[in-house]
Amino acid sequence: MQDIRAFVEEYVAAATGPDRERYLGLFRDDAAVHDDGRSLRGLAQVRRWREETPNVDYDLLEVTGTPADCRAVAQISGDFPGSPVTLRFAFERDARGKITVLTITP
Repeated sequence: MQDIRAFVEEYVAAATGPDRERYLGLFRDDAAVHDDGRSLRGLAQVRRWREETPNVDYDLLEVTGTPADCRAVAQISGDFPGSPVTLRFAFERDARGKITVLTITP
């Protein structure tokens, strides 16, 4: 598994890039995402959530943890109310490095 800083940078690149399949490729098929009071499970729900998410820029402030359980803090800016905001990302990953759970909190 790649180191956690490289993984989070890949996540940010995929999240901000135009290729949605690259982003979805980071997740296991049965992955769960918890964001803004919503819980989603499976790639179909993650795809719909991602399509509803506005384009934003990430400024990574901190990355900690282990390859299986890492955390990142980023300032997110874009065309949305309250921009910029600081968000915390908690990633749980399987042995292949796929995201099994992503939790995003303020």
